[in-house]
Amino acid sequence: MVEEVLHHLRPRPGGRYVDGTLGDGGHTERILACHPSIEVLGLDRDPLSIAATARRLASFGPRLHTHLGNYSDLGAALAARGWERTDGIVLDLGVSSRQLDDPGRGFSFRAAGPLDMRMTPTGEQSAAGIVATASERELTELFRRYGEEPAARRIARAIVQHRDTEPITDTATLADIVARAVPRRGTLHPATRIFQALRIAVNEEITHLERFLAHALDWLAPAGRLVVIAYHSLEDRAVKQAMRSWTGRCTCPPEAPQCTCEARARVTLLTRKVVTPSADEVLENRRARSARLRAAEVLP
Repeated sequence: MVEEVLHHLRPRPGGRYVDGTLGDGGHTERILACHPSIEVLGLDRDPLSIAATARRLASFGPRLHTHLGNYSDLGAALAARGWERTDGIVLDLGVSSRQLDDPGRGFSFRAAGPLDMRMTPTGEQSAAGIVATASERELTELFRRYGEEPAARRIARAIVQHRDTEPITDTATLADIVARAVPRRGTLHPATRIFQALRIAVNEEITHLERFLAHALDWLAPAGRLVVIAYHSLEDRAVKQAMRSWTGRCTCPPEAPQCTCEARARVTLLTRKVVTPSADEVLENRRARSARLRAAEVLP
């Protein structure tokens, strides 16, 4: 959804922008190409992505700045760069194509690989660690909360029973356990939601998103814009609720005699309804089919 991102971000000459999820650098490349005076600070928690994208976009020279870290710590990255605030931030949440396509990272069950899923390769706990140590009840709760999986208990029980006989250390084994525990739902592989839930838990994705949203407006200059692409309901719900709260809606209980929350509008919503990819883009890239874009502009 690069065109939609550019439309809502509206990069201007001399602007300083942040790509909080640099990944393969697709958004950063297009933002930098909008004008020769634009600068972009790209963050990523994966040093492999940082290095590869910095090499690929080297032609932009000193206008591209990279920072190894999570977008939830953007304040520290801005301070290190000497930027007080930024004119726009884009987040393309989830996992990058490079990570998905590398069996060694363990994000996908399309090819066998180690059950890892860490966006930061040196992270403390992998998906294999969670699968090996979490109780049946803990796994059930994890699959329900982060995967919204109806058969969470049945799948958790199957995992615990299997690991009692042999460890689960690779993606193919886990996908097979899930597929044998629950029937296939149309074209959706039974393990899809389980892999999503484990990836979110391993990387604390919802925690980082909520932390970012709590401070995002402090990092944006007046008239600065925030554009976020989410890929599942948990992410999109958090973004939607945060942006609505920034419009100044009263949060007092309905029965309260008068407003005491002192709500005030801080942004204008640029997307009254969620923006989804075009049919042509979905045909070209099936991974885009679940993308949901929302955007807001800070009031002057």
